[in-house]
Amino acid sequence: MSLQGKRALITGSSRGIGRGIALKLAENGVKVAVHYYQNEKAANDTLAAIRKRGSNGMVVQADVSRQDEITAMLGKVKTEFGKLDIFVSNARPEVPAFFQAPMDITLEQWDAAFDSQAKAFLVAVREAVAFMDDGSRILAITYAQGSRTGGLQPWVGMGSAKAALESLVRYFAVTLAKRGITVNAISPGWTEDSVLNTLPTQAQDLIRNWHVRGWTPMGRLGTPEDIGNVVALFCSEQAGWVTGQVIYADGGASLMNPEVPTEIQLG
Repeated sequence: MSLQGKRALITGSSRGIGRGIALKLAENGVKVAVHYYQNEKAANDTLAAIRKRGSNGMVVQADVSRQDEITAMLGKVKTEFGKLDIFVSNARPEVPAFFQAPMDITLEQWDAAFDSQAKAFLVAVREAVAFMDDGSRILAITYAQGSRTGGLQPWVGMGSAKAALESLVRYFAVTLAKRGITVNAISPGWTEDSVLNTLPTQAQDLIRNWHVRGWTPMGRLGTPEDIGNVVALFCSEQAGWVTGQVIYADGGASLMNPEVPTEIQLG
């Protein structure tokens, strides 16, 4: 599998899962535009790590909840790269911007979730495909469990926004199919160096222990590198017949039955 010479833009790639994707693509010879919102130092650190892996790229700043800033960001990428082969929509606001239960969430928090997810994806994809060749790759990072369930009440804004994002992935997949541009969503399970690390320590420990004990059959949480591997796989030429799908990358956690104790399920 060779991605040598390809050019990618990954939103939210200064840290966490986005950074893991950026570094994995760089290892495969991809030139990467590293996007950040506020932490320029983290973005420059990611670019330095990309260069250590023998590739190169650029740093771009934007608030992906704003249409004009998305358009400006894609314009800079077009000027620098000339064309784009891979677009990964990964950025999201910090948890306090949207994390409220249905009866408490403000319209501002609701908009923060939707504007940064479905709306940002709509705007960015329409801008990006204008300078993408046929056969390019578009991916969105989602959390499919959160888009289907309702138990984690303060996730209502982001869960609803991710559900809309996943629907939009399918519509774009059909729209762009004749150009051979695939559009898919990757759904990581709980992943280290991600939103998990923004939770209180006690909550982090509860989640880690629950998954290590068996809720994730592979017995560990994911890593940004794990998700980077999946993205690299779906960016390959060999994945050209897969489009419009939500791919679970969670070590088997989505296969577990919440109504049955893990001790019974794992035998």
